[in-house]
Amino acid sequence: MKNQFVAEILYKIADLLDVKGEIFFKTRAYRMAAQTIEAMDEDIETISNENRLQSISGVGEALSKKIREIVETGKLEYFERLKEEIPEGLLTLLDIPGLGPKKVSALYENLDISTIKQLRKACIEGRLRDLDGFGEITERNILRGIQLREKTSGRVLLNVAYVDGNNYLDYMKRCDKIDRISIAGSLRRMKETIGDVDILASSRYPEDVMEYFVHYDDVQRVLLKGSTKTSVLLHDNLQVDLRVVKNESYGSALQYFTGSKEHNVKMRSLAIKKGYKLNEYGLFDKETEKYVAGEVEDEIYTTLGLSYIESELRENKGEIDLAQKGHLPRLVEYDDVIGDFHIHSTWSDGSDSIEDISRVAQNMGYSFVCIADHSQSLKIANGLSEERVNEKIDEIRKLNKKLSNFRIFCGTECDIKSDGSLDYSDRILKKFDAVHIGIHSAFKMDGKEMTKRITRGMENKYVHFLAHPTGRLIGRRDPYEVDIEQIVDTARDTGTFLEINAFPDRLDLNDIHAKFAKERGVKFVLGTDSHSIANLSFIRFGVATARRGGLEKSDILNTYRLKEIEKMLGG
Repeated sequence: MKNQFVAEILYKIADLLDVKGEIFFKTRAYRMAAQTIEAMDEDIETISNENRLQSISGVGEALSKKIREIVETGKLEYFERLKEEIPEGLLTLLDIPGLGPKKVSALYENLDISTIKQLRKACIEGRLRDLDGFGEITERNILRGIQLREKTSGRVLLNVAYVDGNNYLDYMKRCDKIDRISIAGSLRRMKETIGDVDILASSRYPEDVMEYFVHYDDVQRVLLKGSTKTSVLLHDNLQVDLRVVKNESYGSALQYFTGSKEHNVKMRSLAIKKGYKLNEYGLFDKETEKYVAGEVEDEIYTTLGLSYIESELRENKGEIDLAQKGHLPRLVEYDDVIGDFHIHSTWSDGSDSIEDISRVAQNMGYSFVCIADHSQSLKIANGLSEERVNEKIDEIRKLNKKLSNFRIFCGTECDIKSDGSLDYSDRILKKFDAVHIGIHSAFKMDGKEMTKRITRGMENKYVHFLAHPTGRLIGRRDPYEVDIEQIVDTARDTGTFLEINAFPDRLDLNDIHAKFAKERGVKFVLGTDSHSIANLSFIRFGVATARRGGLEKSDILNTYRLKEIEKMLGG
């Protein structure tokens, strides 16, 4: 599929237009279209060939022509012209936290900076601090931002790898020379960022399987081709590795190549203690080297006296000890979720109506959605005035009367102001079915003040959920300086649910904080933070994060029966 390729060009156009100083709504149109296309399960090439591009939310006639040109030619003349006007290196500067389009333009115009290398050198030499709008603190923050970007360099967000990997897997399943096949590696563990995609297959005809593998339409280049391992580079520059093993080794190879490295080291050590030798070929008697198990992955764990450990837990964070005692959590399943608590509609900065969102959600098998649009002070996101809140409530009431076996909750994502007060008065807050609160400004407060700000917000009696609790954007913005222990304890004491925000660049709370909060007795909600109906499928990444954190069905409000949810929300 070319979805990611098309989306990347649209994102870059939006960034270049930002640097040029184009109006917000023009650049937003490109970004919204990119987000939608990136999240779609259907192939953009098929949609283009069937002349259905304008059926995509946010894609009009002009944009559909550009998308068709990309799909058919692999490039876009308009994009090429933009790159001639503005050095493309400036796009990489926009990835640095704290650098918006205006600052990037200022750096280029005043200091001729167009690369990260030049930017780092200028920061070290102190040449930014005298520019209008910068200063010494900004200079330090930019250096930190460069370090943050380098930390995730060469890795992609989970959703990109998930789509690429599963599309490739679907293609490979059509090869009649394959007996068994699965995703492996960090993608099977559903890590928040992925370096490359691993696929494992078993077959008696490895050469035929490798030949089939390299003829996938999305392959840009073959990096390595052998009888047991082949590596290719896709058009979006993600590497995919295929390993082919014998049937008798498939289970042990799947266990081994799923990892993590730390989990495998502990497993091999345990095997030795029990008189075995464990590797990717199987489990063997240490003395006789006789094959004991390995055809099925479960056998590896059971033979070593362990309960089966789900792939998301395999990080050597106590899961092996729990498996020995039979105390592993019964993880929430991907199909346990009956609704989404965090969706934006056209009432604020979403691209779809509440009615359209509800229709798609029903088709997904959901029992509810919560429409949590932004509050009044967030003007850039078309936050709702108090008057518009009442109009939105009326619309939802009318829609709920038309629906059967489905509920639309009227929610808000209410801004927590710098002093910890909320963006709506209690008189307005009590009108909502569900109140999310979150930080959308003044991100760089010191830890003590930020913690106080958030905990004060949670103490409001009308608040239900804390949205994206640490505020991180993976590879783009560090979490707030905040005392997570105090946030968790306040959530427990006030009965505030902590959100696991499922949008792929957030996944916030992360798995480590989710595990910690569960141990403190806190409950959770999942929300996709969708701004397009195409984002609704991101819920799987929230569930994955919950599973990595050891959460069970009872820990997550989205899995309760609708009547129970209504009761817990207060009606």
